[in-house]
This record gives sequence, structure tokens and C-alpha cells, in this order.
Amino acid sequence: MIHWLKPPKISEVAKYIECYWFIEKRPDGRSFDYPKLNPDPSAHLIISPSQQSYHYDMSLGTTNGKGSHWLLPHQQTFQLDHSKPFVHLGVKFHAGALYSLRPFSGQQPILDSVEEVQLDTLFTTLFVGEQPLIELARNNPDLCRETLDSFFLPLALNSHEDQHSLITRKALQVLNSGPISELGNQLFCSQRTLERSFNRVTGLTLKQCQSMNKLETMLEYLYQRGSDEIDWVEIAFQFGFSDQPHLIRYLKKQIGLTPKSYEKERGLTIDVYGGVSSS
Repeated sequence: MIHWLKPPKISEVAKYIECYWFIEKRPDGRSFDYPKLNPDPSAHLIISPSQQSYHYDMSLGTTNGKGSHWLLPHQQTFQLDHSKPFVHLGVKFHAGALYSLRPFSGQQPILDSVEEVQLDTLFTTLFVGEQPLIELARNNPDLCRETLDSFFLPLALNSHEDQHSLITRKALQVLNSGPISELGNQLFCSQRTLERSFNRVTGLTLKQCQSMNKLETMLEYLYQRGSDEIDWVEIAFQFGFSDQPHLIRYLKKQIGLTPKSYEKERGLTIDVYGGVSSS
């Protein structure tokens, strides 16, 4: 698989977009056929050839379609079908960013959903088509980033910020720095106001988002280590769990695997869309 990830270069765009990423499985490529996406508070725009199929297996059912689509914030672990060759150029937004950008401006985000998108209506006259963008991503990642920046700059400049989005952005910057109960005082607002604004912008509670961030950090930590380097008691302590049984229950709930199962299959649960590649 080819896999690159680059942050935007234009600051106005970087306010809303965390990174652009590219992943491709060629006919002779080898990878996990059915990788999983970890729960993610961020939305992704997936740019794909118009006739390329996609398949997401969720706990409540499956979603199938073709071409480009939105992968909206999800609390579930999604299973993908990578058994056939495919190519994706992706845009990972900051958590809550769509609340300030059209066509989602001012709307509470939909969770655990995949929605079709027509890119020519999103980008208007600037859009050059999916295939030229994908070829650019293959051959010149830096120019591809510049092109995507130019597409998103008008959306960023015409964004709508309100008190809810401003409070949420500040909360996201300090969410992992201490107890949630202290964030209101830290941001000079009531805890109730903070919770309400955060939920309105992200669709999540502060605790849900913090839990997703912790899971991603922990899985990336584990992914980089061999089985003989993993001490589950130490992992539980390091990532704030009261004991190993608490960690076991947490992993089982979040990704459907016990620590021992994850130790054998952890490459399958790394977020291949804008996270650590499972190639």
C-alpha cells in the first residue's frame, strides 16, 4: 500500500482540517482484507473513483455505496472490506469542524453514519474531478496538498463561528490535560454551558471524546510494540484504568476484543483512515 499523510499548509484551512491522507491497495498488494476503524470524533471526506464500491460493517447493519462519501464521527468500530484493490484520498477534519462549515453549518453532527457526497457541489467551480486529484496524490503529494488547500480555503473563509464552536475549540485543546469536571473553571464558563456547547458542536459528550482520544493513543502505543514488550497491568496503570479487569472491559466494549485477542490481532484495529497504516 502507498500511504502518506500531510497537514494543510494554509493556516485558515488548518483551523478546520487536521490532515490529508492517501492510501491505495494495488492488484498485487498485500494487506489485511478486513481492517477496522477505531471510534473517531472526527469526520473524514473520502475522495474515491465514482465507480469504486465501499462497504462499512457496523453493529447496527452495513452501509454500501460507490464513489466519494462522508465518513462522519463514529462511536462504533467499523469493519471495512479491503479484499479488492482500492484507492482513497482522504480529508480528516478536526473534531466539531463541520459545525462551522457548509453544508453542515450550525447543525449538530450525525454520528455513526456514511453519506454520499457530490464533490462538484461542495467545491463549485474549483473542482477538477476525482480522478485527476487521485493521480496527483499518487505522483505529487505536495502539489496535491496545495490543490486541496485551494479547494477548502473558500469554505474556511466563509465559515460561521458562534459561541458554541469557540468554547468547543478551547475545550478540545485541553480535553486530555485533566479531569473533565475542572474544564469549566479552566475555560471560565459553567460546566453545564461547556457540556451543552460541546455536544451541540461535536455530537458527543466530553467523556465520550476523551475516551476516543485515549483509545487511539493506547492502540498506537501497543501497535508499535511486540507481544513480549506488552505488560497489561502496566498498560492499565499508564492509561488511567483502575486495574486490568477495567481495561479488559473497556477494550471489549470499544473494539470487541479482549487484550489477549488484541495482542494477536492489533494490526486489524488500527485506524487506516488518517491514522497508523495497517499495511
